[in-house]
Amino acid sequence: MRRVLPQLQGKAVLIGLSGGVDSVVLLHALRQAMPGVRAAHIHHGLSPNADRWARFCRQLCRRLGVPLTVRRVPVANKGAGVEAAARAARTAALRKLDFEVLVLAHHLDDQAETVLLNLLRGAGVRGASGMALRAAFYGREVVRPLLELRRDAIVAYAREHALDWVEDESNRSDAFARNFIRLRIAPLLTERYPRWREALSRAARHFARTDADSRILLREFLASHGLRAPSEAKLVEMLKQLTAGAAGTRIEHDGAELRLYRGEVRIERPRKAHPFEPVAWHGERRLALPALGGELRFHKARGAGIDAKWVEEGTMRVQLRSGGERLQPDARRPRRTLKNLFQEAGVPPWKRERLPLLYRGADLVWAPGLGIDARFQSPRKSSGFMPEWRLTC
Repeated sequence: MRRVLPQLQGKAVLIGLSGGVDSVVLLHALRQAMPGVRAAHIHHGLSPNADRWARFCRQLCRRLGVPLTVRRVPVANKGAGVEAAARAARTAALRKLDFEVLVLAHHLDDQAETVLLNLLRGAGVRGASGMALRAAFYGREVVRPLLELRRDAIVAYAREHALDWVEDESNRSDAFARNFIRLRIAPLLTERYPRWREALSRAARHFARTDADSRILLREFLASHGLRAPSEAKLVEMLKQLTAGAAGTRIEHDGAELRLYRGEVRIERPRKAHPFEPVAWHGERRLALPALGGELRFHKARGAGIDAKWVEEGTMRVQLRSGGERLQPDARRPRRTLKNLFQEAGVPPWKRERLPLLYRGADLVWAPGLGIDARFQSPRKSSGFMPEWRLTC
């Protein structure tokens, strides 16, 4: 608590007040240290006691002389998903309120449970770093002054100051993952490892430092591609999406796009997708394809490339893929789908649809990055054409 108090002075501070012992103690302690604090209670309406909790918060704030805002939010009550839905509704309601710093009552037990739960879900470094003492909150800031205090110390403070609080009956049900850890797993860990909470919290700080290193690396990566540094809040969100590793991740920033493919972050400059109609190739050395932003170049070769006889016997054409195409670049291996070959070659999905393919009649002759179909390859000592696809803009 003492670590963050000086940094809260002179700012518009809003305390998240649920009515539970943690937030009641936080409100009481901050009210004495900072007379100008305000509080907010989010009424989810999920419990039959929700109205009573709101009344309790109003009475408590009236007694302490703290201005209180109560916001009622609708939450779909659908089993285990209700936790996430309530959290999203609560966040949306808080974002609309006027403050500079949001102060929340998460404590050491919460932190340890969060880290353990995230690890069990297979989270990466960001998830394993748990909750931060200070973090960005949609252009503002969130602070958790109690993050290094155990819950039993918070309860002891409440009893010492004769404070009342409310109990959420859902906390007694182990149907929710967090409650299962708190009610079933935590007591077993405490028997064998009495300081497991402190150990997990310490590990979270180590992971958080690694995450901070990731921020520096991401800034440097963006700068190396001539992109401006994002705000701290956006940087955190970018890292969150990138470390999640979801397929199809695309982040727009400074006129470019960050794409994630096979664990690698790639910078793409979005191009306007112009309509493309098939283009005939009669054997020219260069074939401009401005709609695709590049040109095909054909280099004369001996014993390699597309056998010249196929070019002499009839016109070939360039067109985009339509799906289901197959190619056999290696005569010793079976004909395979372009999708499979592109995956094997590491060509990202978003690039595949705008690559020029060369056909002779209904037969696919060549695909960029994959090669020439075995049927059309030039035999030894025969002349051929080696295709090359180059982007020009």
